[in-house]
Amino acid sequence: MKSPEFKYNPNPILLNVIKKEKTHCPVCKKHREFVYDGPFYSEEDVEGLCPWCISDGSAAKMYNGTFQDDASCEKVDKEEYLDELIHRTPGYLGWQQEYWLSHCGDFCAIVQYVGWKEIEHLEKELSEDIATICYEYGLTKEEFQSWLTNDGSLQGYLFKCIHCEKHRLCIDSN
Repeated sequence: MKSPEFKYNPNPILLNVIKKEKTHCPVCKKHREFVYDGPFYSEEDVEGLCPWCISDGSAAKMYNGTFQDDASCEKVDKEEYLDELIHRTPGYLGWQQEYWLSHCGDFCAIVQYVGWKEIEHLEKELSEDIATICYEYGLTKEEFQSWLTNDGSLQGYLFKCIHCEKHRLCIDSN
C-alpha cells in the first residue's frame, strides 16, 4: 500500500519524515508499513503515527497536537489552509524551528533540504528571499553562498508555490 499524498508536503519520504518502516499506529490501532518520524507538538510524547492518521486529521485530534507551529507560518488567505497544514500535513526536519512559507495566498509545498549547489540555478527566482536572508543574518551574498550547505551550519529549505510554481527559500542555522 502506498502512503497518502499531502498537498503541502508532496514527498515526505524524501524529506525523511515518513519512513517505510513497520509501526502499530496508536491512533487507528493498525499495523502499517509507513511511520511518521517528524515534528509533532503535543503535551504527550507520541511515537508510531501512521501517515493515514495524519492525512485524515485523527492524529492531531486525538492528541490535541499540531505538525507545525502556527506562529512559525507566513500568512495565508483562508483559515482552512492553516488547518490543513498544522493538523493534516507532515512537517519537515529543521534545526531550531521549522518555518512554513506561503505564496499566492496559500502555503507553499516543501520540496527539499538544500545547500547553495542545489539552488544555484534558481538564484534569480530566489533573489528576494536571498536578499531578506542576507539582511536578517547580516551576511554578504558571497558568505551566504559559501555557507549554505546541505547538512552544514546554514541549512536551506526549498519551497514551491502550489499555484504559480514559484520557488521560495528559508534557512536555519545551528
